Amino acid sequence: MNKLIVSLLLTVGISGIAHAAGDATAGQAKAAVCGACHGPDGNSMAPNFPKLAGQGERYLNKQLHDIKSGKRTVLEMTGLLTNLSDQDLADISAYFASQKGSVGAADPKVVARGEALFRGGDLAKGLPSCTGCHSPNGTGNAAAGFPHLGGQHAQYVAKQLTEFRKEEGGRTNDGDTKPMQSIAKKLSDEDIAAVSSYIQGLH
Repeated sequence: MNKLIVSLLLTVGISGIAHAAGDATAGQAKAAVCGACHGPDGNSMAPNFPKLAGQGERYLNKQLHDIKSGKRTVLEMTGLLTNLSDQDLADISAYFASQKGSVGAADPKVVARGEALFRGGDLAKGLPSCTGCHSPNGTGNAAAGFPHLGGQHAQYVAKQLTEFRKEEGGRTNDGDTKPMQSIAKKLSDEDIAAVSSYIQGLH
């Protein structure tokens, strides 16, 4: 019994070190440089830079670690995270997660197709709906690390789906089972444009 308790305590202690709790207040100052591209509160005005406000803390922290380690390539962020500690990344993640995200508008010409894909997938193509992981209103699943999509820039979403779709040299940091790579390969350019536009206006 004592061995079990010691084992549990060690596991909790190791987990605590590996996943430091983020401090949103400390993160605000540390995130100052991020504001140049992502906006001071994480609501980027440029459609090629993602909105970080309201994004899940676990998801943000993973992406920052992946970018820092080189597991995910983001050329615009080259070197920006090199000197930041795990605590710094956790604090920045906590800050942006605590902010309220803004919402854009969907293109009415493609909104019906985008909604159909997001909510129902496409059985003929073997596509699941997006709602299973990202929720019906696009808030994602913060505990599971599935990203918040609602209100995200359509241009950014389309770029990520296109990167996930690439056979070589694309984005690969979507987990061990590679769900987004599998899904994106079944999407046409038209599908990507439609669902990305729908996501931009989703709230």
